[in-house]
Amino acid sequence: MAETTRRVAIIGGNRIPFARSNGPYASASNQDMLTAALDGLVGRFGLQGERLGEVVAGAVLKHSRDFNLTRESVLGSRLSPQTPAYDVQQACGTGLEAVILVANKIALGQIDAGIAGGVDTTSDAPIGVNEDLRRLLLKFNSAKGLGARLKLLPKLRPSHVVPDVPRNGEPRTGLSMGEHAAITAREWEIERQEQDELAAASHRKLAVAYECGFFDDLLTPFLGLTRDQNLRPDSTVDKLAKLKPVFGTKSKEFGDSATMTAGNSTPLSDGAATVLLAGEEWAERRRLPVLAYFTHCETAAVDFVHGGEGLLMAPTYAVPRMLARAGLELGDFDFYEIHEAFASQVLATLKAWEDPGYCKEKLGLDAPLGSIDRAKLNVNGSSLAAGHPFAATGGRIVATLAKLLAEKGSGRGLISICAAGGQGVTAILER
Repeated sequence: MAETTRRVAIIGGNRIPFARSNGPYASASNQDMLTAALDGLVGRFGLQGERLGEVVAGAVLKHSRDFNLTRESVLGSRLSPQTPAYDVQQACGTGLEAVILVANKIALGQIDAGIAGGVDTTSDAPIGVNEDLRRLLLKFNSAKGLGARLKLLPKLRPSHVVPDVPRNGEPRTGLSMGEHAAITAREWEIERQEQDELAAASHRKLAVAYECGFFDDLLTPFLGLTRDQNLRPDSTVDKLAKLKPVFGTKSKEFGDSATMTAGNSTPLSDGAATVLLAGEEWAERRRLPVLAYFTHCETAAVDFVHGGEGLLMAPTYAVPRMLARAGLELGDFDFYEIHEAFASQVLATLKAWEDPGYCKEKLGLDAPLGSIDRAKLNVNGSSLAAGHPFAATGGRIVATLAKLLAEKGSGRGLISICAAGGQGVTAILER
């Protein structure tokens, strides 16, 4: 092991525009999209034929054919086929967790450069066979001889042909992420108006970023898309206010108080994103400028099943731990990139950090963690406008924040991503 650690540089990123589910990417596979994002990154930084230390990426929704997804995507790209690759999965935190894995190896001197990323398609989601049919087929496959196989056929039932479709719910609660978020929104008294304001602002800021050319060197057009399909530049609070709630509507406990709509929640999306990380010497040899440095990270999890915790509240724990290790305060940042899974979740997270009781009882702090300057929050829009292909969001956020810091010339940015399973992944970038 290395006696000292090296600084980890973020050189740049590349993604394909995010598409709404069953839209332009309906026929594209995870491998198609990840390869496109990866190869765009290779072309942008002249990495054709290069053997990198490794490529780490993943997907939340995977077919059995995707068992070696990242490696196959590398083989389909212009990188050297000698570049090793592997998959990782931590729900919506996958992309950022991939960055952490690559960054740690660079810091320890185990590799000089690597690529992290993620991809997801809800258009091409896997549909499994019925569990009883699966077991019968396994017996059929292992049966010795035709006679043994024919004896199994009478066991086939009409119910066996019913497919096992993907379930949008937590296995241990049966509730969808949206329903969990609705419970959190009610507990923290998050108003509909402020959710719609956050959503409208996300669209407005992302539209301005596109108009200013911010994403010109962060994005590769794919299948006819040149910008995120979900973006609505004309979105307003008044328009969003007309939408009916879609989460919290089935519970008697909510009554007429449900506040979460399709407009202030992220849509199902397809897309891929990648990030190039390296040691400073590697970048210098190739005369590649550094956008920012990856300096700190933290993951956390909460007991949302038996502990009464909100499913998506893990970042509220991860951030104070990370800040304590870094010797920083919540207000010590120029940019805050908080993943907009739902507008209500962003607002609940911020409210929790400001709440003395929560910070003392849950986080073990003597005082509130603090508040942030909202003008520094998701300054170029985030998931509500761009969309949220689960494993791709982390890469999008890291590349966006790194470029923001590079344009500013100096500063510090905080990343916070909530994830299914009661998990959260956070990080700090600096320049």
